[in-house]
Amino acid sequence: MLEIVQIPVLRDNYVYLVREPAAGAVGVVDPAVADAVEAELDRRQWRLTHVLNTHHHPDHTGGNLRLKQRYGATVVGPRADRARIPGIDVEVGQDDLYAFGQEKALVFDVPGHTSGHIAYWFKGAKALFCGDTIFSLGCGRMFEGTPPQMWASLAKLRDLPADTRVYCAHEYTESNARFAITVDPDNPDLQQRVAEVKRLRAAGKPTVPSLMGEERRANPFLRADDPAIARAVGLKPGDPAEVFGEVRRRKDNF
Repeated sequence: MLEIVQIPVLRDNYVYLVREPAAGAVGVVDPAVADAVEAELDRRQWRLTHVLNTHHHPDHTGGNLRLKQRYGATVVGPRADRARIPGIDVEVGQDDLYAFGQEKALVFDVPGHTSGHIAYWFKGAKALFCGDTIFSLGCGRMFEGTPPQMWASLAKLRDLPADTRVYCAHEYTESNARFAITVDPDNPDLQQRVAEVKRLRAAGKPTVPSLMGEERRANPFLRADDPAIARAVGLKPGDPAEVFGEVRRRKDNF
C-alpha cells in the first residue's frame, strides 16, 4: 500500500507525497513549489526518488528542477507533452504501467485541460492522481482541448472503481458545489455532498480526496449523459459531449 501525504501550497493547490514503504520509493505528484515539499520530506526523514507530473502548468511543475537537483529524483511526465515538462526523464502515456517501488501506476491520457494531460491510477492503493482533469464536483477548464476530448477523458476516469480515491490538485469544491446545484438541483446525492462540503470547510478541513462513486452520483460534469442534466441546460439528450460543453460554458461564466 502507499502512504499518501497531502500538502497544501499556494492559494488552493494540493501537492502529494507518495511513499511505497517496501522499496522506500518516495514520489511527489505535481510539485507546484519545492520549499513545502522539502520541509515535509525533512520532517519525515524521507528522500525523494520520483517526481510525477500530470501536465505542464507551472503550478504543477514549478518545483521540478530544484527537487531533481537536490535529490536526484526521476521526473516522470506525459509523453504527449514532453517538451513542456521541466527536467523530464521518463515519458509515459495511455496504458503504460509505471513501476513505483513495488506498486504500479496505470497511466491514462486525459487531454482537455491541456493537450498532453495524463492521470496515474494506483489500483492496489485505490488512488487516482488526476491533476486538473476531475475536481470534486467539477472538472478543469479546457485551455487546450475540446468538449469531445474532455468528455472522453472524464468518461474514461469515471469508469474506475467506486472506492477509488480521487486526489485532485485543487481545493475548488466549495465553489464547484455552488455551481453544481444550479444545474442539478433535485439530485439528493449532490445535496448531501454540498452539505458535507460546507461542514468540512467550516471546520477548516480539506474536501479532497473524494470517492469516484460519489463523483459519479454528484458531479454534473461526469453526468453529461444523464437526460436530467441535458434538460437542465436546455438541450435534448443524446450527445453527452455537447451537454458537457454547455455545462462547462456555464461554469466558465458562473
